[in-house]
Amino acid sequence: ILNTSKTIYLFKNPDKVLVTIVFSIFLVAVTANMVMILLIHTDSHLHTPMYFLLSQLSIMDTVYICITVPKMLQDLLSKEKTISFLGCALQIFLYLTLIGGEFFLLGLMAYDRYVAVCNPLRYPLLMNRRICLFMVVGSWVGGSLDGFMLTPFTMSFPYCGSREINHFFCEIPATLMYACCVLMLLIPISIISVSYTRILLTVHRMNSAEGRRKAFATCSSHIVVVIIFYGAAFYTNVLPQSYHTAERDKVVSAFYTILTPMLNPLIYSLRNKDVATALRRIQGRCTYSQKVRAGDVSKKY
Repeated sequence: ILNTSKTIYLFKNPDKVLVTIVFSIFLVAVTANMVMILLIHTDSHLHTPMYFLLSQLSIMDTVYICITVPKMLQDLLSKEKTISFLGCALQIFLYLTLIGGEFFLLGLMAYDRYVAVCNPLRYPLLMNRRICLFMVVGSWVGGSLDGFMLTPFTMSFPYCGSREINHFFCEIPATLMYACCVLMLLIPISIISVSYTRILLTVHRMNSAEGRRKAFATCSSHIVVVIIFYGAAFYTNVLPQSYHTAERDKVVSAFYTILTPMLNPLIYSLRNKDVATALRRIQGRCTYSQKVRAGDVSKKY
């Protein structure tokens, strides 16, 4: 039966507390990212290159968490904890595409912050709509190339003996992940390092304390997101195998596949005045429209 259906076992011990926690995080992550996308789309004050790139990050995070968590919850609640061979291949491809795309996008967002701080007068020219679209398309294409290259190679391995996956989602072998992600990390990390080095030099030369504060406020959210995302990726994909254990790898994988998509929009909303102000404007409009409707109803009676 296993040979014909090509099923791969995922989980053994379902846990209701774990299901509740993961489902709650999933709801918060999807809701927060959808609110972020809605705010950026509807509020004209957020129609800038930085927030356009941020909306793409939210789209990636939403798709990213939807790749693994729903299937994980299904397997935790179901007696038949399996995934088809094709489903596993699709999960690997989408996972690689999204994680690779996010690597590139975060690097390009650092370049956006460099232009905003170091070349503010040329910002509209250097970050026009065409360049922003090119950045976004480049991030998606770069991530998809990673998926197209590694997914067929991974799925061509013979699945002999036990077909149980000691993980909560399908992932490529560690050796492939190591070789791939070292190369994938080099480009965005180089962009981030050069961009923030130039930003630090520019801020150091500023005489105004207010200017330094604004520069820090402009970059702080992105720096926090980069540290969280790249820190987990560095541990998982760059450190030698001697530093890894199966349980520790699961915890780290859960962090960047489940928690990171939830943390990113929260970091940008809590640490960003523009997003917080836009959210208050939306809430004010909703409250006003409800009052107007209530007033119209009372006049009718």
